[in-house]
Amino acid sequence: MGVFGAIKREFDYVSGMLRVLREIRKVGSGSGVRVPDKIEATVDRYPDRPMALLDDGEISYRQFDAYANRVAHWALDRGLKPGDTVALFMSNRWEYIAIWFGLSKVGIVISLINNQLTGHSLAHCLTIGETKHAIVEGELAGAYESARGCGIGEIGAWVFDGELDGAQSFDAALAAQSSERPDPILRDTVKPEDAVLKMFTSGTTGLPKAALMTHIRALYYLHVFAIVAKARETDRMMMVLPLYHATGGLCGVGCAICFGGALIIRPRFSATNFWPDVQRFGATMFMYVGELCRFLVNSPETPEEKQHKLRVAIGNGMRREVWEEFQDRFDLPQIVEFYGSTEGNVGLVNTDNTPGSIGRVPGYLKSRFNIDLVRFDMEAEKPMRGEDGFCIQCAPGEVGEAIGKIDTDDARFRFDGYGSKEDTEKKILRNVYEEGDAWFRTGDLMTRDKLGYYYFVDRVGDTFRWKSENVATGEVAEALSVAGVEQANVYGVEVNGHSGRAGMAALVLSDGGVDFDALHAHVHAELPAYACPLFLRLQPQTDTTGTFKFRKVDLVKEGFDPAAISDTILFDHPGEGRYVTLTPELYEQIQSGALRV
Repeated sequence: MGVFGAIKREFDYVSGMLRVLREIRKVGSGSGVRVPDKIEATVDRYPDRPMALLDDGEISYRQFDAYANRVAHWALDRGLKPGDTVALFMSNRWEYIAIWFGLSKVGIVISLINNQLTGHSLAHCLTIGETKHAIVEGELAGAYESARGCGIGEIGAWVFDGELDGAQSFDAALAAQSSERPDPILRDTVKPEDAVLKMFTSGTTGLPKAALMTHIRALYYLHVFAIVAKARETDRMMMVLPLYHATGGLCGVGCAICFGGALIIRPRFSATNFWPDVQRFGATMFMYVGELCRFLVNSPETPEEKQHKLRVAIGNGMRREVWEEFQDRFDLPQIVEFYGSTEGNVGLVNTDNTPGSIGRVPGYLKSRFNIDLVRFDMEAEKPMRGEDGFCIQCAPGEVGEAIGKIDTDDARFRFDGYGSKEDTEKKILRNVYEEGDAWFRTGDLMTRDKLGYYYFVDRVGDTFRWKSENVATGEVAEALSVAGVEQANVYGVEVNGHSGRAGMAALVLSDGGVDFDALHAHVHAELPAYACPLFLRLQPQTDTTGTFKFRKVDLVKEGFDPAAISDTILFDHPGEGRYVTLTPELYEQIQSGALRV
C-alpha cells in the first residue's frame, strides 16, 4: 500500500468511527432512551413497511407493534411489575422478537433461553432470578417437561402454538388483550442502566451463566452494527442464527429494526436452502458465524449463489482462509467482522475488509479503547505476571489474552456481570498494570500487528467452541459421571475442515466397566447436541497436577488419531447413533470430510 492508500485507509477509519460515535450518543447513557423507546420510534416512522418477510406474506411494523402491545397488556394482567422476569423458550420466528419487545414496554426483564437445552441445564436457566412465567413453544414441550423433572419450582407455564401439560394457552390469552400501545408512564421507573434481557453464556462452572443486558448495552448491540453496515429502510436482513444469541437476536435484528428494514427469519441454517432463500426474498444483508460460512464454502456450487442482492455480511468467527474464498466465490462486496461477547466490555469491528481481522485500534487512538493483550501462561491457564507482580503487555505479533479495562462511568466499558457475584468476580482481573485497576478477562487469545489490526487465535480455559457454541467441560464431565465412569477429563480437539474444537473426553472406568449404549443415550438426553463429546478416549489413569487438576495440554496435542494413540478411542458415529471404535479408516473419513460430523 502506497502513501495515498495509507492516507485513505486512515481517513476512512477515522470518519467511520466518528460516524459510529455520533450515532451511539443518541442512545447513550445521557439520552434516557430505552430499548422499547427506540423500537417504537421505528414503528412510528415506518408503520406500513414490512418488519418481517414470511413464506406466505409479510408482517408490517404496525402489526408487529400491535402484537407486542397485546403481550404488554398480558403482562400487566398477570400483575407483573418492572424488574420481574419472564422466560422465553421458543424457536426462530418474528413473534419471538415481538414478545420480548412487548414485555420490555412495561419494564419486564426477559430471559432468552437457548432452545437446544434440556433437563438440568434448562432447569438451571429457568430458575435463575426468580422467573415468574415461562412462555414455551409447543414443539419444545418435551424439553420443558424434562426440566420440570429436575425441579423448577412454581413458574407459570404458557404454551405458544401447541400444547403443554399444565400450561395455559398464550395465544388465547393474547387474543383477549388490547392492541393499543400501553402508556409509556408504566416504564417511567425503568432506567437505561437497568436490565432488559438475560442472555446465557457457558462458563467454567459448567452450567450456563445469566449475563445481564442493560437497555444501554442492548441499544449499542442493536444500533452500532446497523450504523457500520449503513443499514437503511430498503434493506432485507437474512436471519438464520438463533434469536436467543446476541449476534442474531440483537446485532442482526438491530440492522433491520433500527432503520425500518425487514427481517427474513428462518427456523435454522440450511446450506441447501440458504442461497435459494437469499434470492427468493431479495436479501441485502445477512448475519453469520464462522462455521456457517465454512459450510457454505464447502457446499456444491449452485446457480443462485451469485444471483443475489447481498451487499454486506456481518458476523464473527470467520477465519482468513475462509474469508477470501467466501468473498471471491459468492461475489460479496463487504464483510464486517466484529468481536464481542454477550457479557463482556470489549468490542472491535473490522470496517475495511481486511481478511481475518476482527477489528483495528490504531496507535493514535489506543487511549480511546479499553482493550489490551497480556502474556498468557498456557499451562497454568492464566495471565503471566512479571517480577513487579503486574501483568506483561504483549508486543505486536505476540499472542496473549485479550482484556478490557472496566470503567463504570462509561456504558461501553462497564461489566455488568452475571446473576452470580462469584461468577462475576472470576471474570475480573485485578492489579493488571497498577494497584486497584480492574479488567474484564475475555478468555480469548489474540494477536495484533503493528498497524493495530487484531486477530483471534483461540479460546482459553475450560470452554471451547464447537458448532458456533461455547461448550463448558464441567457440564460435559457432569453428564459423563454415571455408574462405571470414575473420572472424565473433557477437552476439545481440532478436526479438519471445522472451526473450533470437537468435544473429547478421556475416561477412566471402574472394574465393572460401563454400558456405552446407555451412556450414549444418557449424554444425549442431558446435553445439547453440540456439547455431546464426539470422541471418548479410554485410559487406565488420568494425569493430574499437584493440586489434582486434570492436565489437558498433551491430550489436546495428541488429538484423536488411533494410529498415534495406544488407548482405545470411541467415536459417536452420526450414522449409527452410538459409540463405535474409531479405526484408522474412520479417522481418515472424518479428516477428509467424507464423513460429516
